[in-house]
Amino acid sequence: MKIVVLDGYTLNPGDLTWEGMEKLGELTVYDRTPEDKVIERIGDAEILFVNKVKITREILEQTKVKYIGVLATGYNVIDVDAAKEKGILVSNIPTYGTASVAQMVFALLLEICHHVGAHDAAVKRGEWANKTDFCFWKHPLIELAGKTMGIIGYGRIGQNAGQLAQAFGMKVLAYNRNPDKALEGDTMKFVDLEELICESDVISLHCPLLDSTKGIINKNSIAKMKHGVIIINTSRGPLIVEEDLAAALNSGKVYAAGVDVVSVEPIEENNPLLKAKNIFITPHIAWAPIESRERLMNIAVENLRSYLNGKPDNIVNG
Repeated sequence: MKIVVLDGYTLNPGDLTWEGMEKLGELTVYDRTPEDKVIERIGDAEILFVNKVKITREILEQTKVKYIGVLATGYNVIDVDAAKEKGILVSNIPTYGTASVAQMVFALLLEICHHVGAHDAAVKRGEWANKTDFCFWKHPLIELAGKTMGIIGYGRIGQNAGQLAQAFGMKVLAYNRNPDKALEGDTMKFVDLEELICESDVISLHCPLLDSTKGIINKNSIAKMKHGVIIINTSRGPLIVEEDLAAALNSGKVYAAGVDVVSVEPIEENNPLLKAKNIFITPHIAWAPIESRERLMNIAVENLRSYLNGKPDNIVNG
């Protein structure tokens, strides 16, 4: 049985092993695959793994693929309806990065609060050595305790981020389509989206990208927010209308933003966020700690093993 991985580099740039998959079939791994090489590289393989390579109806009709494993949680790169019509099962990796992504929320937020990188650079330029006073700061410093974090989307990652927020002494307002009231407590409660937007000092996005959530952060929702709000996005770039966020940052309505995702990735040179004030942008790395990627690899192998044993798991089009 032939197994093909079309874009394996981001998952495993060399610090992990494909050994688990190699035990299950004849494995070929490509670091990257351009669009015009997809069908050729799939060849007569029955098992296909992809991360961001798009698998269309046209591709499926020209191959013998029986199973597609997505090396990520999101599976919008696959035409799942076409796959289902052809009897092709598609699996994803739903829970591998919960802790890593929640941690990244606070990496971005704490950088906004303390500007650690900027102060480190200032010290190394000699600014501290030349000061008369025993300390100095180049940006306003912010304490999180007592502030309110609004979390849009309270699934696994949202809940983890909420727990971290409460550990910092913050209150949490959460919005979820199906709120679990058992999670509420003295420092956490579910509210409607309007209240969350109006009452939060920090807003963190953890909802899926749907027609109903695309552009959920826009000039109208920003207008309802507190002056000086902080916005964090480690979910999906198109949840934010980037032109509107850039304008709000430049006007000061939004004090700062930290984003690990943007609308088009890699980021385009004309993305308005690149020139906005007080914006911190990282290159979609919240999922990427080695522990998280190793977990992803192990789950992908187990998904395939389960499929081969006739008990498919994490199927998104079953």
